[in-house]
Amino acid sequence: MKITTNKSRFSRSAIAIAIGVLVIAGAATVSLSGHAEKSQQAAPAATPVTVAAVLERSVTEWDDFSGRVEAIERVEIRPRISGTIDAVHFQDGQLVKKGDRLFTIDPRPYRAELARADAARAGAQARLTLAKTELERTRKLLEERAVAQRELDTRNNAYREAEADLKATDAAVQTARLNLQYTEITAPVAGRVSRAEITVGNLVTTGPTAPVLTTVVSVSPMYVSFEVDEPTYIRYASTGAVGNSGVNRIPVAMGLTSEEGYPRQGHVQAFDNRIDNGSGTIRVRAVFDNANGALTPGMFARVRTGDANAKNALLIDDRAVGTDQDKKYVMVVGADNKATYRPVTLGPIVEGLRVVRTGLKKDERIVVNGLQRIRPNETVTPETVAMDARVAQLFKTEGKGADVIAAN
Repeated sequence: MKITTNKSRFSRSAIAIAIGVLVIAGAATVSLSGHAEKSQQAAPAATPVTVAAVLERSVTEWDDFSGRVEAIERVEIRPRISGTIDAVHFQDGQLVKKGDRLFTIDPRPYRAELARADAARAGAQARLTLAKTELERTRKLLEERAVAQRELDTRNNAYREAEADLKATDAAVQTARLNLQYTEITAPVAGRVSRAEITVGNLVTTGPTAPVLTTVVSVSPMYVSFEVDEPTYIRYASTGAVGNSGVNRIPVAMGLTSEEGYPRQGHVQAFDNRIDNGSGTIRVRAVFDNANGALTPGMFARVRTGDANAKNALLIDDRAVGTDQDKKYVMVVGADNKATYRPVTLGPIVEGLRVVRTGLKKDERIVVNGLQRIRPNETVTPETVAMDARVAQLFKTEGKGADVIAAN
């Protein structure tokens, strides 16, 4: 029979306890190292973004509007006498000069009327001559006391009536001559004529119901009319441009629907005399050259108006601007590479860049790509690029990163 001593039992217990302690210690070590590794992995890396410095340039700010082309002169041609149309002297849509013949109304009745008026005038002239002779004879007889004063008064009255009759016949001759001239209807202005609404052989009448024979519109220059909002009008008025036709003329650029950009240059000719209560706008009329005849009344026009004088303005890329409900903001990156929320007030786009009225300073760095990936006070890894229209054009393509933009 084998007997186990107390000493051997104590040794085995100690060994078992030691092994357990080592196992627990190892497990704790593994757990602590795992937590350290997880903590190290949980620390976020700085977000890469593209930043650019705010520019300051001398620019002319432009405001965009929509308008319509109008002719400076537009005349409805109506007959000034009654008669039959004898001839039409133009082709539909033809360019005419001032004084060119358009229609001829049968002149024969008016020639006859002029001849009758001339004859009546000749008779009145003969009667006036006779009345003058008799008046002079009566004066001599009165000096010789051969006639009474009453006879002289009668002769003097007859002479005055003859003078009045001659004036009346002169007016009749002038009227007949004008009516004969009105048989030749000419263009009152130079421009483009419409179609003939009344053709040869038709009888036309004068007066309030006189028909429109055709219309003539001037070709060059042309008006473009559009509506300007009240704040823009106030801004122009504050610079002294409103009502000033001298050096402070407001520049205007215009493009048709078929044209790229605003290739046509003009200037504001006049503002209306009141702001419309309903729309809060004021009507503006600009003048454009139309030497090539491309502009036609009624055309839709895209219009840009600019300040009379250029001024310094801060410019940023439009993609750098975020929207927070009804506010606009940018992220400014400081020297510590932290992105700071900054509300801004914006102006129009000039040469591909957005004008900033308030909220930024020259040369401040702002995030121009990656705005949606960062939050305020977050540390970023900035990649600096130029703030110009070329970069703005690159930003129009979604998904371009800072490395692609910098490479271009």
